[in-house]
Amino acid sequence: MAKFLDGQISQNASYAGSISIPATTAPALFGTLGLNLTGAGPNVRVNYEATVSLFSLLGILTTATITVVRISGGVPVVVYTANQTLPAIALTTFNFTISGIDNNVPVPAAPGFVTYQAFISVGGLLLASRVGPESFSAIASSD
Repeated sequence: MAKFLDGQISQNASYAGSISIPATTAPALFGTLGLNLTGAGPNVRVNYEATVSLFSLLGILTTATITVVRISGGVPVVVYTANQTLPAIALTTFNFTISGIDNNVPVPAAPGFVTYQAFISVGGLLLASRVGPESFSAIASSD
């Protein structure tokens, strides 16, 4: 039976239209959370989900990327990357949601704390804005 270790939520924007941040080609941080893995058994895993909403100003195909990074002992490791082509429809909001699992997470020495961060980037012609909601959540468990 799985043992619950910790769960966190990072809510950058709670509802649609609550922010208006220009999308960038450089990864932009939209969620950070820390998980306490103290007392973990074998096979530590972290299940995570993230949502970002983008508003397309012009009908031009471009790709959005969500990247999830684990930071343990100051060392960042990319654990997940997903790409989604934004529809070529002007003045449209697109919701980009991902879910994934980071398996066999190494448990750092005391205090047993790891950080996860979620980033969004948009390639090509930058005619999109982040408009909300933006959310990142994770649950850590072990055997």
